[in-house]
Amino acid sequence: MSNSQPQPQPQPDARSKSPDPEKKYRNVTALQRRLNAVMRRLPGQTLLETTGRVSGLPRRTPVGGRREGDSFWLVSEFGERSQYIRNIRADPRVRVRIRGRWHPGTAHLLPDDDPRARLRRLPRFNSMAVRAMGVGSGLLTVRVELDG
Repeated sequence: MSNSQPQPQPQPDARSKSPDPEKKYRNVTALQRRLNAVMRRLPGQTLLETTGRVSGLPRRTPVGGRREGDSFWLVSEFGERSQYIRNIRADPRVRVRIRGRWHPGTAHLLPDDDPRARLRRLPRFNSMAVRAMGVGSGLLTVRVELDG
């Protein structure tokens, strides 16, 4: 008889089951940089224009969302890490291009809103893309109050 204790079995690496969030973020943002350059040029694409917090220049980001009355709703897949969210924090005055027409407004970040429930009320294709590209619990709801 052997007095040796049974050896613990190695546990599978948790990252092998789910993608590394930081790696996913880097991969998705690299893809978005390429796609956004094309998407910004499409006449029917909804765009969010913020003011660059460092440069002061207009920054246009393709977004999905829905207008409801005098508000435009969207969900950021990277929450506080999104550059346009950082720009909104510095200057909430934005413009949204909806169906080819620009609408000025003021953006409000809503961390207490349930972004997953909000996605169920937004266009399906965009909501699927936000869920697929988003990282962890980083989703953030944004409401833009459109002027007049």
